[in-house]
Amino acid sequence: MGVTTILWYTVGFSLCFSGGEGQIIGNLDMAFLNGVDPMTPFGSGEIPMFVFFAYQMMFAIITPALITGAFSNRIRFPAYLVFLVAWLLLVYFPFVHMIWGGGLLAEWGVLDFAGGIAVHNIAGMAALASVMFVGRRRIIERGPHSIPLVALGTGLLWFGWFGFNAGSELQVDSITALAFINTDIAASFAAISWMFLEWKMKRKPKLVGLLTGAVAGLATITPAAGFVSTGSAAIIGISAGVICYAAVSLKNKLNWDDALDVWGVHGVGGALGIIMLGLLGNTAVNPAGANGLFYGGADFFVKELVAVLVSSVYAFGFTYGMLWIINKFIKVKTSEAEEAALDETLHGESAYLD
Repeated sequence: MGVTTILWYTVGFSLCFSGGEGQIIGNLDMAFLNGVDPMTPFGSGEIPMFVFFAYQMMFAIITPALITGAFSNRIRFPAYLVFLVAWLLLVYFPFVHMIWGGGLLAEWGVLDFAGGIAVHNIAGMAALASVMFVGRRRIIERGPHSIPLVALGTGLLWFGWFGFNAGSELQVDSITALAFINTDIAASFAAISWMFLEWKMKRKPKLVGLLTGAVAGLATITPAAGFVSTGSAAIIGISAGVICYAAVSLKNKLNWDDALDVWGVHGVGGALGIIMLGLLGNTAVNPAGANGLFYGGADFFVKELVAVLVSSVYAFGFTYGMLWIINKFIKVKTSEAEEAALDETLHGESAYLD
């Protein structure tokens, strides 16, 4: 929050939302909130620019935070700070501008209601690249430190997601309500689908599986929340529960050490949501949206598919390359000794007093 807020205030907001129409990145006209005061309106004036600034700042804060869960215990803090700044400047800000800031993808007709590409897909692919670069943990964790805290965190996420998805309409109207309801429907169907699938495969209905499925449903409905019907949201939720479960199972089979399943839940979920929007988008639900393939919009489906492929390849490739370059100047990976006592070694503090 500290680093991202500073970067957002100084240059990030401006790079995302000023200038650069039809381009990859914006300009610095609103750097340091230049020319913006509490009375400056956003868009047609429904909300102040300050509100939009703060709202989008929350997206900027959460997106790189998703990545950190994947490489738990394996990245040194100085290298992480460089990674955080570089990733925001060279991956997150360009994609936000291209999708939400009137840039290249928006001009082409790509839709992403609340962050399927701009948040979840690029973070998930960056997480996978990070895991590939740093390798597996040497000190094996015994499992979740606290399942009740996992449940609490999921509940906070589920509740907060209503703000991300419904709030992305940027006003209170019927689409706001639609996005709110679709978010809950998809998360619920995904949670129960995951639970029953895991119950069948592992003979036990696991709470962590239920919670993971809920987050997968939330990530998957994100790009489509305001563009599809409630029935489509249920289909998206079921698809998320099944496909994201399969992705996590594949990760386990391949021994990728993604500690919080960021790729399987957010990366695959975000990409799946964009594809499902390309299939199920319906202008009868939201005239500002587009018809998906099932409603005659073959061109729109192709655009969504190309966008998710390009964003996946770029986020993975750039993240891996960036970590390789950073490692030439600042050691990225923790040593076995550092990993064994990470908090004390890197920060002179310990998270747990035994």
